[in-house]
Amino acid sequence: MKVDSSEAVYAGMKDAGIDFAVSVPCVNLRTVLEMVDADPAIMHVPVTREEEGFGVAAGAHMAGKTTAILMQNSGLGNSVNVLASLYSLYHIPITMIISHRGTEGEFMEAQVPMGRATGDILRILEIPFRTPRSPAEARESIEELTDISLRTGKAVAVLLDVSYW
Repeated sequence: MKVDSSEAVYAGMKDAGIDFAVSVPCVNLRTVLEMVDADPAIMHVPVTREEEGFGVAAGAHMAGKTTAILMQNSGLGNSVNVLASLYSLYHIPITMIISHRGTEGEFMEAQVPMGRATGDILRILEIPFRTPRSPAEARESIEELTDISLRTGKAVAVLLDVSYW
């Protein structure tokens, strides 16, 4: 994994003013999680499941925090209900930084079906997303999408394909 790719994600979070992050373990996001964990300006709460993370982040938003969740796209399926109900109904903003497994270059065949479905799930839920191809695009995407999320009260997603890392 290239450190500059992780540094760009972390810098994008900082540029966007994200000060609260929940996360589910992910090998691709490991270095980003270490950076977030070491930053006293970002409260980081590791969780065991995505739905739990969205609940914790909703509470943090209500307390005035700018929130993000760092997760794999495999957890997006677990999160459809909370995104379609709680987040949509109450216009709760959140930036999802998603390690998009199952894309070209994926070594684990079990990740491929969800990899194919991820974009469609986000479109059905009307969640704006981008798939940056470079560290500069990732940094910019996180900042721009977080701004959209805060202005519109919608969840947004940055999909980081296998080839990004």
